[in-house]
Amino acid sequence: MSSRLQFYGPTRQRGAIGMMAALTLAMALVFMLVVVDSGRLYLEKRDLQRVADMAALEASTRGGDCAAGATATVYANASANRNGFTFPGPNRNLQVACGILTLDANNLRVFAGDPSKSEAIRVIASHVVPQSFAGGIGALFGGAPRGATVNLSATAVAALPPPLASLTIRSTTLSVDTSKSATLNALFGGLLGGNLNINAAGWNGLVNTNISLLGYLDRLKVDLNLSTAGYDQVLGNTIAVSQLIQTAVNVLDPSGTLGATATIGSLQALKVAAGTTTVVLGNVLHIETGSNVTALATNLKVFDLIEAIVQLANKKNGLVATLPINLSGLAQITARVQVLEPPQLSAIGNPKNAALAPLGPNRIYVKTAQIRTLLSINLPILSTIQPLLAAAADLAGPLTNTLNALLHLNLVGVIDSLTCALGADCQTPSIVPLSNVVGLDVAVDVASANSYVTAYSCLSPTSKTLTTNTSTSLVNLKVGKIDPNTTFGSNTAPPAVVVQPLKVIDIGVKTCRRFLIFPVSCDPRIPSVGGGIDIMVDTSVAQNANIPHVYSAPPATSLPEINQPPFYYSFSTSNIVSSLSDTLTNIKVNMYGPTGSLVSGLGTILSAVTSVLVDTINGVLSPLLDTLINTLLVSLGIDLNKVDVGANLSCQSGRASLVI
Repeated sequence: MSSRLQFYGPTRQRGAIGMMAALTLAMALVFMLVVVDSGRLYLEKRDLQRVADMAALEASTRGGDCAAGATATVYANASANRNGFTFPGPNRNLQVACGILTLDANNLRVFAGDPSKSEAIRVIASHVVPQSFAGGIGALFGGAPRGATVNLSATAVAALPPPLASLTIRSTTLSVDTSKSATLNALFGGLLGGNLNINAAGWNGLVNTNISLLGYLDRLKVDLNLSTAGYDQVLGNTIAVSQLIQTAVNVLDPSGTLGATATIGSLQALKVAAGTTTVVLGNVLHIETGSNVTALATNLKVFDLIEAIVQLANKKNGLVATLPINLSGLAQITARVQVLEPPQLSAIGNPKNAALAPLGPNRIYVKTAQIRTLLSINLPILSTIQPLLAAAADLAGPLTNTLNALLHLNLVGVIDSLTCALGADCQTPSIVPLSNVVGLDVAVDVASANSYVTAYSCLSPTSKTLTTNTSTSLVNLKVGKIDPNTTFGSNTAPPAVVVQPLKVIDIGVKTCRRFLIFPVSCDPRIPSVGGGIDIMVDTSVAQNANIPHVYSAPPATSLPEINQPPFYYSFSTSNIVSSLSDTLTNIKVNMYGPTGSLVSGLGTILSAVTSVLVDTINGVLSPLLDTLINTLLVSLGIDLNKVDVGANLSCQSGRASLVI
């Protein structure tokens, strides 16, 4: 028995092994078919994805859009054909859509179709291929019936880097002559706390020389040993003003061989005057975090950059620049100047973020400096101006009868000229005009002119707009008696300017005794017995607020790319002193009685007095203020007549990339 078992055992084992081998080969064949078929579909899918990716990238890079002409579709189809995806063709399709990118609840990017926008371009490539072998096998074992073909699709969304916009503000183009160079030396030296002696050629060298913002920040990183830091870190650092000026020298003269030129020499002089004051450069130059480096490829005038740094330094050191003004031979005029807020010279960022909250943290916002100026004018010098004296004399006639009634005096004459009854003591009004007043103070607060981005459109690189909202300078003008010791503060919040009325007419009394027609004696004049007349100006003028403006292309020159010179648009306003004549109701002319109280009910008499004084102010002081204000403020980059806002917009600020 045992021998028979031993004889048949191997035969039976060989049969089992054969069956197992057959099953194994069948399974291997099935797996091989599945692998080969899956590999076919994978390769088809990968090739389809490659076609979609390349088509989306090309359509986006070339600035395609879905408006009239549908260039995005044209570019995508051309790319697909070049990459072997013949379209139109049998069983093949290519869908192109334009739109924007949004974030879903999980902060993931989502494509939202919008034919009017081409911020992102989506391409869906599809191809009908034979059904997979695995699908057929599944149907044999009770799965759902499968068709003979399957539709493969691949989706790609490409977008250029976010658009970039920049605003640059300027208010004047300065040309410096010898007389202005002395003013600039005193003004900039006083703001920095040092002495300057730069000639007209040196100042004009700064005005006429450009500096690359990108080159300046790159060199500043090196000078501060911050070569691995981002630009936002450089702008946020506290840096000595002298170092900021030295970096400008290093950019303009990298080899150190141009030290004898007027521009370099001027910068070196400013560096010495700067002392040890430190500032944060980001307070005058704003670049949104994460902005493409191409955003910095813009030029600034060296004078504009240095002017902004000097004003930023003055905000920090809180000094008051004091300088004499020599105007038309009137030497006794003193000007005091302090920077209340430095300018925001340039701002670069994503206009999409700025438009969502125009004054929010991502705003693109520029402004001029906020300046306080106090002019102290020695009025005895002005007494030589004939219209002013004539105006005071003209007041005596209409006031005589009024003074008789108010003071109950025997006023029978005017200004030391009278005829009294025989033997009587007579009183005469003694009206002292402006010529004997000690001085006149004029305070001018120039609040910032500002501009910021409110909207934009990027239909294509050649069809784009940038909308801004601009307000010109608000000027607060005060005329009267002003104490300079309480007008200027430290680098904290500035104090309010307090103006006191300026007495322009003092009505006193002189008593004389006569014998017959011969004067015997006169008592000293008693001032202010009859009161007087004073004036005060406290008004705001010359602002145009919230002016919308749309920079557009075409023509292309009106809205250049981010790395080109900006296109400037001028926003005009009226001259501050001309505006004064339009706001006469804000000029206060008051008459006081003997007790110091206001006198009312004068009717046409005070109206005539007011008219004479107002005409005198406009005729004499307005041209003086006009010249003084423009001399000082233009030196600080502020023109009260206009402000220029330059704009740039790049819809394509770099190479396109796949974003979904």
